[in-house]
Amino acid sequence: MELNADFTRRVLVHSDSVDWQASPMPGVDRRMLDRIGGEVARATTIVRYAPESKFSAHTHSGGEEFIVLDGVFQDEHGDFPAGTYVRNPPTSRHTPGSAPGCTIFVKLWQFDPDDRTQFRKDMAAELGAATDGVAQTVLHQDARETVRYAHLDAGATLQVSDPGGIELLMIDGSAREGDAALRRGSWLRLPEGAPLALTAGPDGARVWMKTGHLPFAKPPAV
Repeated sequence: MELNADFTRRVLVHSDSVDWQASPMPGVDRRMLDRIGGEVARATTIVRYAPESKFSAHTHSGGEEFIVLDGVFQDEHGDFPAGTYVRNPPTSRHTPGSAPGCTIFVKLWQFDPDDRTQFRKDMAAELGAATDGVAQTVLHQDARETVRYAHLDAGATLQVSDPGGIELLMIDGSAREGDAALRRGSWLRLPEGAPLALTAGPDGARVWMKTGHLPFAKPPAV
C-alpha cells in the first residue's frame, strides 16, 4: 500500500475528515496519513484505542514514536497521559493498551536503525520562554532529524526553513499556512526546500513538528 508516498509533494490532511479503519486488533482503529507497506509499514497514523482495548506484545523492529492526544496510553512501562511524547527505538518491546481509552499520533519505521535512545517527555513541561508569542522546545535531535513542540499565541507566526523537509501536527487550536486553514488534527508535510510560515488563529495553536527526515524515507526492511 502507498498513501501520500511522494515526499517531493506538499500534503495537507485534516485527520478528522478521514474515516476510521479497523486494525487487526478489536477495539483499535486508525486514520492513515501516510504509508508505504502492508501491515508492516513505514507509516504515520492516528490510532484510537477503545476503553479496555490492547495490542498483543510486540517488538518495534523499526522503532516507534508517538504523542498521546487524549486519554491515557498504557503499557508495562507506565501510564502516558495526553501531552506525552514517547520514543521507542528499534528492538524495543511492549504490550500497549488503554483501560480508559486514548488517541495517539504514531510514526513507525522512521528511526535510524542504530538508535537505541528510549524516553518519554511531558511536552508542555519542556517549553521555554516565549519569543514574539512563540514558546518552543527541542524534544529530540540527531543527525537525521529534529523534533520540536511549540505553543503559539493568537496571531503569532512560527517560521522554519530547516533542510530535509518539514512535517507538523496541529495538536490544538488553529492556524494558517499560506492559503490553507489548519485546525486541531490537521497534518501538514512540506517537501525539501519548502519553508514554513505558520500563523496562529484567534485561539492560538499547539504544534508538534519534525524536520530534516524526509531524505531518509524508505519502505521498512522486512
